[in-house]
Amino acid sequence: MGAPVHRNRSMPMRSMVLRRLCEAVSPEDRPIPVPGPGQVLVRVAACAVCRTDLHLVDGELPGTAPPIVPGHEIIGRVAALGPGVERPALGERVGIPWLGWTCGNCAWCASGRENLCPNARFTGWQIDGGFAEYTLADARYCFAIPPGFSDVHAAPLMCAGLIGHRSLRMAGDARRLGIYGFGAAAHIAAQVARWEGREVFAFTRPGDAEAQDFARRLGAVWAGGSDTAPPEPLDAALIFAPVGALVPTALAAVAPGGVVVCGGIHMSDIPAFPYSLLWMERQVRSVANLTRRDGDEFLAIAARVPVVTETTVFALAQANEALDRLRSGALTGAAVLVPDAATD
Repeated sequence: MGAPVHRNRSMPMRSMVLRRLCEAVSPEDRPIPVPGPGQVLVRVAACAVCRTDLHLVDGELPGTAPPIVPGHEIIGRVAALGPGVERPALGERVGIPWLGWTCGNCAWCASGRENLCPNARFTGWQIDGGFAEYTLADARYCFAIPPGFSDVHAAPLMCAGLIGHRSLRMAGDARRLGIYGFGAAAHIAAQVARWEGREVFAFTRPGDAEAQDFARRLGAVWAGGSDTAPPEPLDAALIFAPVGALVPTALAAVAPGGVVVCGGIHMSDIPAFPYSLLWMERQVRSVANLTRRDGDEFLAIAARVPVVTETTVFALAQANEALDRLRSGALTGAAVLVPDAATD
């Protein structure tokens, strides 16, 4: 474990800030923040770019109040401790996820469902996130990162991996698993599913041969366009693409008793569909956020598989390019922002 990197607090840090909805993020020099009680200051080593960041920038998340620093798939090292913090230790490598704070008092928190806390605050949405050189985090919501992952390759685990894990758990013991939208979350979930002995059927944008080849390289037994029926009925389907029209499509592809899991925080409207698609005890479920238990479980599994994340590195100043490439579907795996000094 390396020693924490110190910088004169009077020096500014670089950040990329969303100042207005539906506009590009823009560079801004800000003071390095000071951790309050229960907080840690983390020097960011890598921050993956999530589709949720795209929804945030594009004004699709209600309640977004700029200015905000996006980014919630953060890997870094603890640079300072706030009052009362004993763990994580100074200099320790940590991961900071989407769920940044919960009240701990409501019925959901008390029953182990902190992901549903009505008072929750989220990294990169209500809490400034990782599109910056430094960020603050609640010490309780920082994960220890297994040593086998580099900073860049660990970053997508913090949301794409965690949401994929929670989605996969909602699929139960499904053997034939369909995955709609083969991006960052899907490419991680597919590796875990194959490790668990499941058959993966990958659905991509129609005609996207590159994504289909990528899915086959990761062990998919079949890959095709989302407008194509699978060669056999599925036991469950995970939808990571934010396209509501895929819900009835996936319901038509699952066998009686099957489940369709919607894994995104935002999805376009689901069109009307005949009851016959839902009949025979098919189910539609959504995934909301994550819990700290999800993080502990998934990181242990990811190290055992081991998960290998496909990443494309961008400098912090290239955040808009990374967002544009994600928006256009021109990425394989995940984009990861790395502060310029860390790329030397």
